Amino acid sequence: MSNNAAPDSWEETELTDSSASDLQQKLIKLNVNAAEFVPSFASFSTKSDGEDDQKDGDKKPTAANTDGVGETLTSDSKGAAGATSTVLDSWEDGASSTPEDGTAKPLVEDGNDIEIDTEIEVDEEKPKPTPKKVVELSTPKPKKEHINIVIIGHVDAGKSTIGGQIMALTGMVDKRTLDKYEKEAKERSRESWYLSWALDTNQEEREKGKTVEVGRAYFETERKHFTILDAPGHKSFVPNMIGGTAQADLAVLVISARKGEFETGFDRGGQTREHAMLAKTAGVKHMVVLINKMDDPTVLWSKTRYEECRDKILPYLKKLGFNVTKDLTFMPVSGQTGLGLLDQVEESICPWYRGPAFIPFIDNLPLLNRRSDGPFIMPVVEKYKDMGTVLMGKVESGEAKKTQTLVLMPNRTQVIVDQLWSDDEEVTSVGPGENIKVKLKGVEEEDVSPGFILCDPINPVKTCRIFDGQVVILEHKSIICAGYSAVMHIHCVAEVVEVKALICLVDRKTGLKSNMRPRFVKQDQVVIMRLECSGVVCLEEFKLFPQMGRFTLRDEGKTIAIGKVLKIIE
Repeated sequence: MSNNAAPDSWEETELTDSSASDLQQKLIKLNVNAAEFVPSFASFSTKSDGEDDQKDGDKKPTAANTDGVGETLTSDSKGAAGATSTVLDSWEDGASSTPEDGTAKPLVEDGNDIEIDTEIEVDEEKPKPTPKKVVELSTPKPKKEHINIVIIGHVDAGKSTIGGQIMALTGMVDKRTLDKYEKEAKERSRESWYLSWALDTNQEEREKGKTVEVGRAYFETERKHFTILDAPGHKSFVPNMIGGTAQADLAVLVISARKGEFETGFDRGGQTREHAMLAKTAGVKHMVVLINKMDDPTVLWSKTRYEECRDKILPYLKKLGFNVTKDLTFMPVSGQTGLGLLDQVEESICPWYRGPAFIPFIDNLPLLNRRSDGPFIMPVVEKYKDMGTVLMGKVESGEAKKTQTLVLMPNRTQVIVDQLWSDDEEVTSVGPGENIKVKLKGVEEEDVSPGFILCDPINPVKTCRIFDGQVVILEHKSIICAGYSAVMHIHCVAEVVEVKALICLVDRKTGLKSNMRPRFVKQDQVVIMRLECSGVVCLEEFKLFPQMGRFTLRDEGKTIAIGKVLKIIE
């Protein structure tokens, strides 16, 4: 080694000239014929004889060995086996091959020794990696059918209490949390409200005892996965109720059997009628009518009161289009005590009703017809920012997976799916009927609004400002003519629309269209009209995709008309 050579470490640069000459003398005395050092990353053999290497190579275990040793060698077993190869797993292995007397020892001595050592280490000390096959990620357990239940009805009918009781009975809210809610409710002199706090999480809702936003929770049975949507009952929050009902597959109409409360909710001005009608307009096929508060002192599980409530509301539900034998089910329950929800009411309490309880009944409903093979469509219900843009909504059609490219309409913004959650559980794919949260890349939270549609880029939903619709005028004091404006609710969006023209009247009984253009329309008439939206709206023709083709017109805090999209004017 010459004095001009680069130092092996930065400490050597501190040596003086005299110490360098002494070091030169010591290096001359070193044994230069020692075996060369092989570092851990070396991929060559230390044998110098090519023939010996060839012989040893023939004796080394390979994947083709018939004794199975080669097949059991995995990346996990190499480190434990020691010298299974000339390539060492770490530099500590190289240090262990040098004896204490300082003389270097060849790292590979004999191929036979390697074979024996490997068999002992792998077969006896290191277990075979068969337990890894127990968890099979490629075959996940089949998903349960997702059913979205919206709980609707007049204010103070007991909707949130029933929702909270269902959560408690199915074990989704533990007893400790319920005890905490009960204690807090007693401190505010609201003892009977504590169950509703499982869904009414807002402080304003707890103070007033009124649901404002649509509460969201979920529970499971043996067959199905249910999402509860607790809709507000007050007439001031009907737009929120419409947004919740648009996501539902099954409606639960809650009626109070307490004397005076049923009449208040069902008479004109009450929300029982409007909620039932909006549920039908939103496309809910089956409705369960829960006649609640049957344990009230004014009722005491009276069959007469139960039948009185049922017989008064039944003609109205028939008028809306519900089939009495297929689409409607009536049940007596008590939300406060939980009777009739999970288990059948005891015969000693209610001898006249021997039908099923609520939860077993909805668990045994027939499967819904989902459009899993169609293009992906998800109307945006809510949005927020959490390390990215997160959107919430119900999948109406198709499937989506992580890393998939989708498009946000009507802005045509291309986005990439970053993460997916189905009822707070992270998943890799989602299907129709699931209430999901999706984190997206490629769009900012402020650029998205409720009512936008996340859909397939190849087959996106249609957008327009002008369309023709068939409208049924339900309740309106004066006439409606061209130039009239109202608020249109369609899927999850609310938009101001103006009547551009009245095209023709439709006979309610025969379905025949008039030849003359009407100058105006009034209550209980059916008309085809051209509507213009104040902004661009995502929608589809009713005959092609009913979920995206139903709409409601509201004015002065009342629902005045319902309709369906017939033709989109591009």
